[in-house]
Amino acid sequence: MSKDNYSYNMAPTPNEGTRLEIWDMLSILMLILTLCVGAFYVAIFLYPQATFNPLKPNPAALSIIPTPTIAPIQLEPTWTVTPTVEPSSTPTLVPTYTVEPTFTPFSLITPSITPTATATPKAPFSATITYIASTIIHEDLGCNWQGIGGTVVDASNADMLRMTIRLTGRYDGKSKTELTVSSIAPAYGKSGYEFFLGTTPISSKGELYLQLLDQAGVPLSSNIYIDTFSDCSKNLVLVRFKKNP
Repeated sequence: MSKDNYSYNMAPTPNEGTRLEIWDMLSILMLILTLCVGAFYVAIFLYPQATFNPLKPNPAALSIIPTPTIAPIQLEPTWTVTPTVEPSSTPTLVPTYTVEPTFTPFSLITPSITPTATATPKAPFSATITYIASTIIHEDLGCNWQGIGGTVVDASNADMLRMTIRLTGRYDGKSKTELTVSSIAPAYGKSGYEFFLGTTPISSKGELYLQLLDQAGVPLSSNIYIDTFSDCSKNLVLVRFKKNP
């Protein structure tokens, strides 16, 4: 055998094991990617409000416990008496003497019955207002915060969850209309709620008011007017709604 033939026969053959190892690595990589995608969807299902969820549900779409609707009280229709005319007496003629007719006073209009005044119905909920320092709730912000917070309870002081509270009026020269529900600010209690106004406390007099509403938007309380203060010891307005007995 010649030297050239020997070199040709001894040439190394392709490594079949190396090719198989590369396909194995690709298969493992695809398996890992599949597990990661599955874990991502499981995390979204368990925690729909997480920041990595691109389609987070709207937190405002919360079910609200239905509450009674106040039916307006209507007065009964006024009853009017039909006027009647009393017959006058007929004079009797006597020979050689004529009797003059006697004047009988009467009225063509009978006074109508005056309805009894009906008291204005009382709102189902009333409120108490307290002005305190916000550091009780937001101790890390100091005086760089101003807002409104509170709770909603029934007649026995039990917390009422998912009740709608509306803030209306003007603050710092701007119109403000906001809605929130009880139980989203647990720092105030189980039925806690909160409205953020600004980072610099300012003073105002009766320019803002709160109102408790039912699911249909019918008011359950009168307008609760509040003041604000630039004093850091009064930069949090606590409004507690309570159902009247």
